[in-house]
Amino acid sequence: MHSLSKNPRLIQTAMTIRSHTKNKMLFTGLLVFTASLYAPLANAASIYKVVDEKTGQVTFTDRPQNYEQQADKQVTQTSVITRNDTLNSSNNSNTSGQSSSTAQAASTETTITPDADSSTVKTAVNYQLTITEPSKERAYRRPTQNIAVNVQIKPALQAGDNVSIYLDGNEVAQGLSTSIPTVDILPGAHSITAMVTNKAGGTLQQVARTIYVIQNTTTLQDNKRKAEQLLAYQNLSLYQKLLLKLRQSD
Repeated sequence: MHSLSKNPRLIQTAMTIRSHTKNKMLFTGLLVFTASLYAPLANAASIYKVVDEKTGQVTFTDRPQNYEQQADKQVTQTSVITRNDTLNSSNNSNTSGQSSSTAQAASTETTITPDADSSTVKTAVNYQLTITEPSKERAYRRPTQNIAVNVQIKPALQAGDNVSIYLDGNEVAQGLSTSIPTVDILPGAHSITAMVTNKAGGTLQQVARTIYVIQNTTTLQDNKRKAEQLLAYQNLSLYQKLLLKLRQSD
């Protein structure tokens, strides 16, 4: 020690080594302290993505065992992680400017509804439906007169929607027009209905009109007279039928 006090260079070298050793110890302590602050992040739990194959609904969870036994659920691990531990008080003091939601632990399940797509989700259209023919209540003579039905719709039909025409609740045609024979319709009041339905069969819009079917008396009388004449001819003898034919030829 006495010899060191007499050599300034040796004294300076010893002090330099001592200073470097002290700095190294401080740096090592700082690394240990920093690692302790971020240790909770390293222990983060994995997050799993669950897809419902029927509806397309996506769920994120840290409990995949709740879904693995369900046949219609597809479970896959994602790279998303959540923090399981709350940062210690020393870390909170250093991050007081951050929001509390970032500083707290999160172990959550979040359900995500797929974005609406025009190919899968369609907004219901408010159709305007009108029966243009018959334009009002009117009568039709059976059996020779047909009922012409014409329907107008605005806006144009969307994909999957359909227009049907009904007579007394029974579908008689699909489309915007049809012709209904009256030969099999009984005389009286009848209802004509136009209805717009979607792909699932739900009713979107409908409109109805009342029409009347009456018996054509003249036609009925003519048919009756012809039937009576035919019956009388069939009751004639062969000789009378021949005479009748000869008179008609004259």
